[in-house]
Amino acid sequence: MRIKDTSQPRPLEGMTVLDLTTALAGPYATLLLAGLGARVIKIENPRSPDTARNNAPFVGRDGVAMVRRHEDDMSLAIMERARNKESITLNLKDPRGRELFERLVQQADAVVENFSAGTADRLGVGYTRCAELNPRIVYTSISGFGANMVSRQNRAMDTIVQALSGLMMTSGEADAPPLRVGVPFGDLTAPLFAVIGTLAALIQARTTGKGQHVDVSLLGAITALVAAEPFEVMQRTGQATRTGNTMPRLAPFGIFPTQDGHIAICAPTDGFTASLFDAMGCPELAKDERFVSRDQRVQNHEGLHALIEAWTRSLSTDEAVERLERAEVPSGRVRDPGQAVRDPRLLARGETEVIEHPTYGAVEDIIVGGLPIRMTGAFAGFDKPAPGLGQHNADVFSQFLGLDAAAIDQLRAEGVV
Repeated sequence: MRIKDTSQPRPLEGMTVLDLTTALAGPYATLLLAGLGARVIKIENPRSPDTARNNAPFVGRDGVAMVRRHEDDMSLAIMERARNKESITLNLKDPRGRELFERLVQQADAVVENFSAGTADRLGVGYTRCAELNPRIVYTSISGFGANMVSRQNRAMDTIVQALSGLMMTSGEADAPPLRVGVPFGDLTAPLFAVIGTLAALIQARTTGKGQHVDVSLLGAITALVAAEPFEVMQRTGQATRTGNTMPRLAPFGIFPTQDGHIAICAPTDGFTASLFDAMGCPELAKDERFVSRDQRVQNHEGLHALIEAWTRSLSTDEAVERLERAEVPSGRVRDPGQAVRDPRLLARGETEVIEHPTYGAVEDIIVGGLPIRMTGAFAGFDKPAPGLGQHNADVFSQFLGLDAAAIDQLRAEGVV
């Protein structure tokens, strides 16, 4: 397990981010900012909070269950996505709630939202209004199709965006149906670009005194990555673009079955291929005219991959791994998610970590994503559990807005907070 040196400074220490996000794409972006040290204040409607708070599974005193068994059971989704954040409640549909939000904006560095395009403006909390209140504000929008793209179908779920981006037609066999990526790829990719844009805008605001609107779409994020591979050009030249578990243009390259699992082998260079043939006990294949050069291997990829598969099928995964490692062939066993997240290397670096219930601790062995960034002069990561709904109302409203307990109680009674 990683030893967290929280005595180090945090990269974004002193930055305040108002978090209007819900579900996954937006909360993941603000989670990263929180992990980098920003003060992230999660703002939720007291009557209809982040939907993730009601997502199964739930974790509580009795462990994990698919239904909430006790009032203090907490959704694993919110436990993961709200780490290192503070939670306040505000009804932005109430003029008094909007006024309190505006007062917070005047003191913040950034706002992040992932409403459907146009929603923030209709609520009166869009970029234009926030920039009037605080010209230095960096306002980041994460939406399905772009903040300036309001269309009839304006709600984007990850699977819809995977479909529209072309991603589903890049994996699988040539004649197979579209294949959805199991990880919510758009919901986790767009936040990365949103964080990059937010940080760049904060740096610019520091030097110019002027903030700006950072606009990232899920469709744009995924499609930009799809476009990084020349699928269309390959198709024009008659090359297959969906090749299943092998990549013919880099042969030998692919996923191969063993007696008890699968192994990935990537040996596209002459040297790696020769090492692979040595591991297979067939060094003479390096001089075989079918495989002597990269062009020849690509031309004869089916026969080459068939030879490798026949060899891997004769071995257990452990045996194949040992032989390939000894020959220094780039390779790795195919692991299921449970095995992968418990890799001691990842746990030691904090790239994955055990998550604990804020009250009951580690009631189950649950591993979630950490912050996969290590820094020599700063602490980057998570050291605070997810808060309960509105847990920090008193702290935030008193510190930022000077409200006393009686005023906060009255606002709560009236449904404003």
